[in-house]
Amino acid sequence: MAQAPLPTRRDEIVAGAAELFARNGIAATTVRDIGDAVGMLSGSLYHYFRSKEEIVDAIISSYLDDLRLRYRAVLTGVDDPIEQLRALIHASFHSVAEYPAACEIYQKDFSYLTQLPRFAYMKRTASQTQKIWMDTIQAGIDQGLFVKDLDPVIVYRFIRDAIWMSVRWLRVSGRYSIDEVAEECCQLFLDGYLHAV
Repeated sequence: MAQAPLPTRRDEIVAGAAELFARNGIAATTVRDIGDAVGMLSGSLYHYFRSKEEIVDAIISSYLDDLRLRYRAVLTGVDDPIEQLRALIHASFHSVAEYPAACEIYQKDFSYLTQLPRFAYMKRTASQTQKIWMDTIQAGIDQGLFVKDLDPVIVYRFIRDAIWMSVRWLRVSGRYSIDEVAEECCQLFLDGYLHAV
């Protein structure tokens, strides 16, 4: 089996900055803080990134690119609304587990970042993501698989918050695997809340 490539200095900066941004917020984290965290003079960071915004962009864009790829795989591989929703839940939990700092940053600093032109793509991605979920939920309602009186927007927001707020407590090395936690979420929503009797 091929060995994973060793992290580059750029990777180390991104990882160190992601932890600081997730813990302290972007506005409260300085380039000097990032330099201290990765053992570099702050001026040396500019050999790798032109600005703090560029570091944030590297963190957020990687996370959202991964999420889009996961969702695309679900949409091309699954047609049934129940199984599609189950797959979206699993894909989302795996993304949270793989990119916990980016997920935390996205939640904490979405409003701040989307005021900056560079991060306009975040609003587009949020809208596209919401549409994927709501189309799946609406298809389940239309096919009589989900409770007919449900509002897809509210359902989406409940599921979204259950998944993405889990970044605050979910640990990859914890008592349950990511798939076990995802399946508990599926049972809660699919077998309970959404299930059409």
